[in-house]
Amino acid sequence: MASPISSAIFFFFSFSFAFALSWSSSIEVESKVVGGEGAEPVARESFPIDGDVAWLVQVSDLHLSSYHPDRADDLVRLLAPALRAIRPSLLLITGDITDAKNKRRTSTRQDISEWIQYSNSVEAIVKYSGIDKRRIFDIRGNHDKYGVPYVGHELDFFSTYSVSSQLGRLSTVQSISLVGDDRKYIFIGIDDTLSIGIRGPSNLFGHPTEKRMAVVESELQYWDIYPSDSVTKILFGHFPMSFTASSEKGQRYESLFARQSVSSYICGHLHGNFSRQLWRLHPSKLSSDVLVPRKAKGFWEWELGDWKESRLIRILSVDGGVVSFHDIELLRKHDVLDDFQTTVVITYPADSRNMNNMEQNNQSFRNDINALVFSTQQIINVTAKVFDSFRDYKIVEEVPLQLISAVDKPLFHGKWNAESYRSASPTRYLLQVSVVDFQGKETKSDLRPFSVEGKLAHYASTWLAYLVFQVEWQSLYMVLLWSNFSFLVVFLCLPKVLSYHMERNASYQKWVMSHVSSSPIKRRQSLFVLSWFLMEGSRNRILWFSMVMYLLCLHKLPWFWGYATSKNENIAAMYLSGWRVQSPYGPAILDKLGNPDMMVITLPFMYLVVTPMFILIYSLFAERSSFYLHFHRKLRHQNGPVASNFALEQVTKFVPSNLTRGISTSSACKFCQGWIRGSLLLGCSIITLVHFKICFSLMLAYGVGPVSLSPALSWAPPLFLVATIYSTSAANMNTEQR
Repeated sequence: MASPISSAIFFFFSFSFAFALSWSSSIEVESKVVGGEGAEPVARESFPIDGDVAWLVQVSDLHLSSYHPDRADDLVRLLAPALRAIRPSLLLITGDITDAKNKRRTSTRQDISEWIQYSNSVEAIVKYSGIDKRRIFDIRGNHDKYGVPYVGHELDFFSTYSVSSQLGRLSTVQSISLVGDDRKYIFIGIDDTLSIGIRGPSNLFGHPTEKRMAVVESELQYWDIYPSDSVTKILFGHFPMSFTASSEKGQRYESLFARQSVSSYICGHLHGNFSRQLWRLHPSKLSSDVLVPRKAKGFWEWELGDWKESRLIRILSVDGGVVSFHDIELLRKHDVLDDFQTTVVITYPADSRNMNNMEQNNQSFRNDINALVFSTQQIINVTAKVFDSFRDYKIVEEVPLQLISAVDKPLFHGKWNAESYRSASPTRYLLQVSVVDFQGKETKSDLRPFSVEGKLAHYASTWLAYLVFQVEWQSLYMVLLWSNFSFLVVFLCLPKVLSYHMERNASYQKWVMSHVSSSPIKRRQSLFVLSWFLMEGSRNRILWFSMVMYLLCLHKLPWFWGYATSKNENIAAMYLSGWRVQSPYGPAILDKLGNPDMMVITLPFMYLVVTPMFILIYSLFAERSSFYLHFHRKLRHQNGPVASNFALEQVTKFVPSNLTRGISTSSACKFCQGWIRGSLLLGCSIITLVHFKICFSLMLAYGVGPVSLSPALSWAPPLFLVATIYSTSAANMNTEQR
């Protein structure tokens, strides 16, 4: 006799699946990105530089907030004096300009007051630092696109208040060239935010398109008309490669950058909480042509920590094609605008841990040391010191550095014999530059290893930094998701097939009796318990079919509905494959938006709710059946094996819902109140709380009404648990017994 709740759940899911499947198939779906049909334009600008050494400043993840005005205040109080001392060729702001969250950080939306903060801060920075506004380049981050239905919408405040928009740079690809005496340094900025700004949390990845990747590659190829040794290509964006999805045809930036001889890619997004040393070398294939110089390494990727909490900025320098950087945490204690501490950036030789990318075994060495010194004080002495780690870090040479240009360039230069520092170890020799100002204050750069041969030192990353920065999360998400689905399919189907086969041949009862009656052998007993647990859990046909239908619903049908972009826009549906929203340019439906961004929703739900729920359903039915095995052993002890075997035969030939005949109610109630069932009910309570927390956070993010009315997400798990608890409860057994 089936439980009425179980039957109701089964018919509910059957009807929902059939209705939603027919509704879904009737909708016109387009799996493409919103935009025009032509090629994306490129915003190009060029600036001259004096000589062949250039430097710029990068700032990322400002997260300006109406509830944290200090972040905008510190841009003026700390960044402006730093820029006045550094005098960079460019200022790059690589995304997440505003926070776009409410005070409790439970929902995301664009706030015009935050963009006004940003615009006012930029004007103040230009005023106090003296930087030309045309040399400021900003791009979107995912926070800057939260809740923006499309570019040009009234909520698209970036298109109004950003520097790029005010200067007419409306393209998602920006190309900047710094032209020196003999070299050209190319900086290409990429905006890979979602074309339709899905609200958080399912807006986490960069989403390049085939069209945009073709534009980037074309722009990189444009500079190949010049000799390769005179052009250095650097790209910047918001998203690291680990959080950048593939294009529609599966193309990725890594291979594109390697093909086009990109030197480095700088980005933000991950903040400084994981690590402030998120560096990664993307290797490229060696050329098989003996006439082509063999590149031993690919391009570097350097992530910058956030301004939001850390107040970090990066000074990036390019010296004869060698790219170096130095990160600075601006101190918050100083209130004086011009209080910028003296900073030293060694531009050559490069740090062998995170900057070398070209072997130089057969090339002539550069016999010079270059360093940039930024200070508000007059510098009277600059000295480079070389240390030998094989000789207890003794100083082996001191090289005085002289100022090259006293007006525009704080570049200090010195000569040495680089041939003297050949070494098989890339960390044997270390370099430090000390600076003394006219007040006698000495400032030293960090002690860093170098290799004149361009050898790369091993850098030991933490496991957390490796996980967030070097793992391709799109691929990992697919592995985690489909391995979970595969496990659940096997978990449901395999024991059902075995149980059906054994019951059809009337061998299930004999198999159970043979293991219960025989003396236990540890290995065989463990295998029996596992097999018996799985088969007993699958023998309630109604609940088993309902679980199968539910898994199909999660795979094919909407998980929930909600306001994907703005509460003033249409309600959209989130599927396992992504969001399905109506196109802002026509009646078509756009599919698969925000994939794999929804991993922050799907993985917790599948791993913390669905999977443990299925296991607990099986466990509750197995726990009830275990009572009858316990009853059999007790009967065997009292009445002998013949009577007990006869009783067990009567018990095991029925499905679990009919196993209550001949068992005393008091014994059943006593066992149902035991510690095993209590533990399982506690597990059900924990799953219910986790499920409620997930649903509540999604209600706050995408709307209470539509999310709460979504059966697959909000209703199904508690209904399954209630039906299972009712079907295996003592009260239900008593009812069936009568």
